[in-house]
Amino acid sequence: MGRTGFAAGAAICALLLGYAYYLQYVQNLQPCPLCMVQRFFFYLVMGGFILAALHGRGLLAYAVLIVLFAAGGAAAASRQVWLQSLPPDKVPQCGPDLFFMLNNFPLSRTFEKLFYGTGECAVVDWKFLGLSIAGWSLVWFVVLGAYALWLALRRRRSAAASASA
Repeated sequence: MGRTGFAAGAAICALLLGYAYYLQYVQNLQPCPLCMVQRFFFYLVMGGFILAALHGRGLLAYAVLIVLFAAGGAAAASRQVWLQSLPPDKVPQCGPDLFFMLNNFPLSRTFEKLFYGTGECAVVDWKFLGLSIAGWSLVWFVVLGAYALWLALRRRRSAAASASA
């Protein structure tokens, strides 16, 4: 179950990213800076799952890495959920898009804008079961991190049980 489970985690990340691109290119929902940060962390989480599935050993180390990446994504998603919960008069101003910032701002200022978000990060264009995209991202980061730990610890317990038998 170890390799297969980690491959399933990678497949879930790929499906989530695929849906994000569907929303962007088919539904014309343009991602805000915090959405791009979350997307980056989904790629990192997926990479951790892929490496664990390919390597098949040291799964606890891969799981910890996945949890760290998922925590970074959860932090970005939490920030966006918080921005979305603010009253309209408390939302920060909208800023330039990511590509403009990368081309015209110093990298440190671009990262600051990315991680703190702008007014456009507070806009809710899509909801499912009462949660925005950022809300669902937060849920998935928590689920994927917990799943990776569960897989690694389950594998570790089964290996210890078979060694003592």
